[in-house]
Amino acid sequence: MRDGASLTLRINGRVVTVPVGTSVAAALALAGDFVSRGDLGGRPRGPLCGMGVCFECRATIDGVPEVLACLTPCRDGQEVVTDA
Repeated sequence: MRDGASLTLRINGRVVTVPVGTSVAAALALAGDFVSRGDLGGRPRGPLCGMGVCFECRATIDGVPEVLACLTPCRDGQEVVTDA
């Protein structure tokens, strides 16, 4: 990884630039959208553990639903859609 290298992805249609090596969950936080989904009552949920155990970070990534954002590295041109 180059120092200062960055990539661009879209989160809920918004263009976000993050450092290379950033997880999608971290990109959500950097973008100010740390909420990734709502529970059955509509209450906001977001990543709790950061290691794929809590399943609270699930999002649709490149059209694949229920992907764990905390375990998914960002890549250039990636499309992320949250349920929140």
